[in-house]
Amino acid sequence: MTVARFPSVEKCASIGRESHSVVADLDGTLLRGRSSFPYFALVAFEAGGPLRLLFLLLASPLAGLLYYFVSESAGIQVLVFAAFAGMKVADIESVARAVLPKFYSADLHPESWRVFSSCGNRCVLTANPRIMVEAFLKDFLGADSVMGTEIATYKGRATGFVQRPGVLVGKNKADALKKAYGDVKPDVGLGDRLTDHPFMDLCKESYIVPPCTADVKAVTTDKLPKPIIFHDGRLVQKPTPVTALLILLWIPIGFPLACLRIAAGALLPMRLVYYAFAALGVRVTVRGSPPPPPKSGAGANSGVLFICSHRTLLDPIFLSTALRRPVPAVTYSVSRLSELISPIKTVRLSRDRASDAAMIKTLLQTDDLALCPEGTTCREPFLLRFSSLFAELTDELVPVAMVNRMTMFHGTTATGWKGMDPFYFFMNPSPAYEVTFLNKLPRELTCGAGKSSHEVANYIQRVIAATLAYECTGFTRKDKYRALAGNDGVVAEKSPAKMNNVMGC
Repeated sequence: MTVARFPSVEKCASIGRESHSVVADLDGTLLRGRSSFPYFALVAFEAGGPLRLLFLLLASPLAGLLYYFVSESAGIQVLVFAAFAGMKVADIESVARAVLPKFYSADLHPESWRVFSSCGNRCVLTANPRIMVEAFLKDFLGADSVMGTEIATYKGRATGFVQRPGVLVGKNKADALKKAYGDVKPDVGLGDRLTDHPFMDLCKESYIVPPCTADVKAVTTDKLPKPIIFHDGRLVQKPTPVTALLILLWIPIGFPLACLRIAAGALLPMRLVYYAFAALGVRVTVRGSPPPPPKSGAGANSGVLFICSHRTLLDPIFLSTALRRPVPAVTYSVSRLSELISPIKTVRLSRDRASDAAMIKTLLQTDDLALCPEGTTCREPFLLRFSSLFAELTDELVPVAMVNRMTMFHGTTATGWKGMDPFYFFMNPSPAYEVTFLNKLPRELTCGAGKSSHEVANYIQRVIAATLAYECTGFTRKDKYRALAGNDGVVAEKSPAKMNNVMGC
């Protein structure tokens, strides 16, 4: 047995290190998990699809054998080739920016983060491709510099090979550190394996991160420098080899099942959809007391405007399922395919305030209407800013708190094809929706009683947030798309805006 050359990270002091520099490895050091396969698998699936994930999964035993019996470098090169070969560099960067941070942040090692976050200058040395990890490390962990394996490219696509000097392990890490710091020794070095020792020897003091046990819990999200509110990608769980295999085995079953569920929702009368969903494994829970349907010929503004929190484009459909009757919905942007298979009437907003207001008023004269004032979906327990237009149009407002649960696939996307959103949602083995009808807004809290539209919108946002135990933010649709896709959701822009901290209601 090899005697440990460095003390454990638990013995490293983290007080008074504001002026110190720290250099840390990633897998097994800053992250609890030592395997980088799940993150390569995320890139493979999100940027390349199921077949690319299958190729990576088939190549992973070879990567493991080379890792243990040849070298760490050889194993990683196999993963790089299987996941990246022929893939657009822009697609890899998109996944690294919009998908990977959510999964990386959920696996932060508490002791390593305690030391790393206490230092004023932070550097990460990793064998992972820099293109995969840099966005997360700099934007969410405050790393000042990231040195990782550089992938080879040709005409905007990854070749599957790596640039000189090869995978950043062992001596290559030490050389990269010398090149970056020169004769100056970093104050603290953090690593977890034998191949980290060369760069750790160059630090004034170094600490080893022992293999994680079950009682080492990841850093909670409230201790991160800033919350991850927006993230993209289809996979809900981190794709370990076993999870990846289950996903690939489920897709041939899940897609026909999703088509059957969609057909049931689209073809059956709405009063029967609730029971059809239950028979097909889609759970719908209804809470609160929904208002009765509008009376025919009751006159202008007889309909109720349901103000829903926005989780997927299926929110109005599950609202209608809960009410056992179809309720039309106004939408901002859904695919033509989603409109075609929708069991309820959808009306597109034009983004012209006057014409949209007139259209909604006309619709409310004869029927109830569903509206999601956030303008886009949010997966995390946050509510985006509510547009205030709806409050000016009617005083008949019923807040509805929507919650969904997915175990395998997310039913939303910012960077993928939105036409697949309902299919991915219904591909989950047992998706669930919880629809909570809150009390109708009292007359004294509406614009008709003198309240401003912004006051009404903010009040409803707070009420729904309190019901769901969510947090209100001031973020908008543009903030989401700039963070995830580098555009404002309408016209492509190449200058993504930085995320701000969470704002109060």
